[in-house]
Amino acid sequence: MEIELADHMGFCYGVKRAINLARHQAGKDSRVVTLGPIIHNPQMVQQLADEGILSIDDLDEIDSGTVIIRSHGVGPAVYKKAAAKGLNVIDATCPHVKKAQMAAKSLVDEGYEVVIIGEKTHPEVKSIFEWAGENAVIIEDEVQARQFHFVKKLGIVAQTTFSGNKFKQLVNIFIDKSNDIKVLRTICTATEQRQSAAEKLAANVDMMIVIGGKNSANTTRLADLCSKKCITHHIETADELDVEWFHNIAKIGVTAGASTPDWLIREVYIKCKNKI
Repeated sequence: MEIELADHMGFCYGVKRAINLARHQAGKDSRVVTLGPIIHNPQMVQQLADEGILSIDDLDEIDSGTVIIRSHGVGPAVYKKAAAKGLNVIDATCPHVKKAQMAAKSLVDEGYEVVIIGEKTHPEVKSIFEWAGENAVIIEDEVQARQFHFVKKLGIVAQTTFSGNKFKQLVNIFIDKSNDIKVLRTICTATEQRQSAAEKLAANVDMMIVIGGKNSANTTRLADLCSKKCITHHIETADELDVEWFHNIAKIGVTAGASTPDWLIREVYIKCKNKI
């Protein structure tokens, strides 16, 4: 049985930066927390918790110490609240997410009605929405795009992990929604590299193993793309591998989301190599 790894997979720059910032801060203050899971990988979040960096859901849960803004970012109100409480803030927002936030804000400042293409419930999209002054509209699919009304000035940004091809399809629908359209393509190149590499690999193997948090949007998207090419299993850890999956399989492809640490990938690879 042959096993091939995707050319691009695992931790992206933004995730590595967030983890390094958190670990660098550990032990420097009486209390160090992240506001929400720093990345969408339960195993990595637990590892940080074991190192003393816990996750909280609201700033009301901390009165002193250091709060780390997670990679998905937050709205301006959070920074103001943290400053008012006198907290030390470490901003681990992914630079690409920060760029999307500022792009949305700049469009609003220029008088554009803003459309954010992405998943409404995703924390990154929520943060971009808040930087747009909460007057933006979040669009997830073609149905919603076609229902959008005609506006004088239309500005468009995207969730950084959104599908590049789907973004193009939705933008084409918006062409007829305004005579003044400004599109700021805020999709991260690392996301596109991982998606392209995964699709290429999936087309040449019998089965794909996609590793990453079940709550990770970019990992779920990788699994969805691969499933269109071959048998695909989305797992978080090596413990989920099932020996039954490997019957009559000659070639396996392995990829991982941008929030998946190397040690999880390594465990899955070794277990696959040993045929469970």
